[in-house]
Amino acid sequence: MGKKWLPLESNPEVLNDFVSKLGYDTSKYSFCDVFGLDEELLQMVPQPVVAVLFLFPVTKESEAAKEAEDEELKKQGYKPDTKIYFMKQTISNACGTIGALHAIANNQEKSTMAQGSFLSSFLTDSDSMDPEQRGLFLEEPPEGAPDIDKAHEAAAQEGDTAPPALEDVVDLHFVALVNKNNRLVELDGRKSFPIDHGKTSDGTILQDSVAVLKKFMANANTIKFNLIALAKTEQ
Repeated sequence: MGKKWLPLESNPEVLNDFVSKLGYDTSKYSFCDVFGLDEELLQMVPQPVVAVLFLFPVTKESEAAKEAEDEELKKQGYKPDTKIYFMKQTISNACGTIGALHAIANNQEKSTMAQGSFLSSFLTDSDSMDPEQRGLFLEEPPEGAPDIDKAHEAAAQEGDTAPPALEDVVDLHFVALVNKNNRLVELDGRKSFPIDHGKTSDGTILQDSVAVLKKFMANANTIKFNLIALAKTEQ
């Protein structure tokens, strides 16, 4: 990866402020904390949930599981749904931004974006691109195209903890899970393609995502994680 950003904090307030500045209307749907995996804690999350972001440490075990999954799916001839908006990550530490973009881009029918804003322009301009082209478009937008660098840099300075130095190695990674045509789809810009995890619905996406997360935690040999939902904003 060429360009490198400071990472975003896994913090709903930071994400909401960030996407608002990009043109997203958080009065309808916004990011909120998921405080745990137990059912009573999941019930505290506003409904409906339309996407889930989870942050986890990249470990030797998680990398091995990722590579094994990729190899197996390619061997099977796996073909993801081409209607899913998916982009590759070409910028170091951009996973939080890409996770938010994946969550919003795959729920555009439920979202309102300001005309002429970064989000509106970027998603329109990149709609016909392939995942690699979208990643490069984010990294090196042509002259006159929407540029996110300054907004991301400002958001990376927010939150409860001081950001790391730009040269520091950050071993944390964001992944998005969305409901696309009643299928639970994992969107990870470091993977070759979207991963279909089976049936889901607007009413069960949070619980279905937690089931996927628990399997992931077992494969990655970690209990460290953070979960954020994109859910209906409580008035």
